[in-house]
Amino acid sequence: MIEVDERGKVLTRWARAAAKQALGGPPAAPPEGGWTHMPAATFVTWRWADTGRLQGCVGALEARRALVDDVAEHAVAAALEDPRTSPLSRPEQVDLLDVEISELSPLEPIEIGGADEASAAAALRPGRDGVVLAWRGRRGTLLPAVWDRMPDGAAFLRALKDKAGMPRDAWDRDVRLWRYSVVEHHDRALDRRVS
Repeated sequence: MIEVDERGKVLTRWARAAAKQALGGPPAAPPEGGWTHMPAATFVTWRWADTGRLQGCVGALEARRALVDDVAEHAVAAALEDPRTSPLSRPEQVDLLDVEISELSPLEPIEIGGADEASAAAALRPGRDGVVLAWRGRRGTLLPAVWDRMPDGAAFLRALKDKAGMPRDAWDRDVRLWRYSVVEHHDRALDRRVS
C-alpha cells in the first residue's frame, strides 16, 4: 500500500489536473494503482492562497465510486459549481489555489437517544469529529477542520444546524447525528511555486 504522504501528493496533483482539464487545459490522465480504484468518499476544498478565501468545497459522505473518480468530480465541482462563489474561468487559476482533499471514514451513528442539545454537543469529540446532522428532511455536515473556528461542541452544533437550514431553537427526538474522521491531504499554491 502506498504511504499516506505519497498518496496525498498523487491525489492533489490529480485534483489540479482534473480541474485544469475542465477549464480547457491539457487532458488529465488519472493515477493508476489498486488503491486508486477502491470505493471512497471525499471532499475537495479550494482556497485562494493569497487571501485564504474559499473558492469551493464539494464532497460526498458515503463511498459510491472509485477514489480517483470521486476526487476528480469534487475537484471540478468545487472549482466551477459551488454556489457560494463564482466559477474559475482559466486553467492557470488552479495554480493560485490551495487544495485540500479529505478522505472520509464510514459514518458512525452518535447515539443521543432523544438527549437534549447540550448532551448531544458533549458527545462530540472536538478536533476529531466530522459530523452529519439530519432532521426532518434536512441534512448538513461540517468537516473536522471546522473545529479550528469553534470554541466548543455547542458552537459546532449551532453552525451545523445553520448549515442544515434548521431553526436555531430546533431540537427534538427527530435529530440524528453521525460522526466520521478524515485523512487530509494538502497542496499549497506557494509550495508549487517553490518546487
